[in-house]
Amino acid sequence: MSLLAGKLGIVFGVANKRSIAWAIAQAWNSAGAKLAFTYQGERVKDNVEELAGAFGGDTLILPCDVTQDEEIAGVFKAVGEKFGKLHLLLHSVAFAPKDALGGEFVNTSREAFRIAHDVSAYSLVALARAAAPLMTEGGSIIGMSYYGAEKVVPHYNVMGVAKAALEASTRYLAYDLGPKKIRVNCISAGPVNTLAARGIGGLNAMLKHYEARSPLKRNVLPDELGATGLFLASDGAAAITGQVLYVDCGYQIMGM
Repeated sequence: MSLLAGKLGIVFGVANKRSIAWAIAQAWNSAGAKLAFTYQGERVKDNVEELAGAFGGDTLILPCDVTQDEEIAGVFKAVGEKFGKLHLLLHSVAFAPKDALGGEFVNTSREAFRIAHDVSAYSLVALARAAAPLMTEGGSIIGMSYYGAEKVVPHYNVMGVAKAALEASTRYLAYDLGPKKIRVNCISAGPVNTLAARGIGGLNAMLKHYEARSPLKRNVLPDELGATGLFLASDGAAAITGQVLYVDCGYQIMGM
């Protein structure tokens, strides 16, 4: 039997075929889950529709700006009407103004700090709150983080602070939602050449650094992140919640 047979899920954060969210969505779909997708803005709408359309012509695809509570409510109303319930949610959403991802962190503006935390961290809280009433059979909520939440990564700046907030939110959500059999975890992925990652200065140097320093002497592959997302969504991870799982070829263990 497929690991996710009969499971219903929603994916936030697909931008194109290189997205980590797409790798996880493909793994979930291959394991038997039926999925809905959201997109943020007309710029990526066509990409998401083309990709998600491969899962079937009736795939639910909805616009959602995660900073707008009414749009979040509309998404989960539509999901409830189509699915009746929900088991899986992937939060792969992050943003900070470009000028906050260069120069010195000390110069981060109040507005850039607010935006980064609203989009990248608070949105997980908002989505979990909206999804929980549909997760009547329990569920798995997964967020995407990065090592910059734990250690200083040059150029990551305010995004690292927002990811730290995301990871802390994961733990508090896991505590609140645990009695409902809803698990909340984060995957901390090594660098991947995605559209979002290309907004961080020095990506190519980062990829080379990870390849040279990680115990496995290589970078993580999207399919491997998909496999981890599948594991956390499955009953194999039934006793895992509130955790940050590093999928970075071992880089996180290194001291030097």
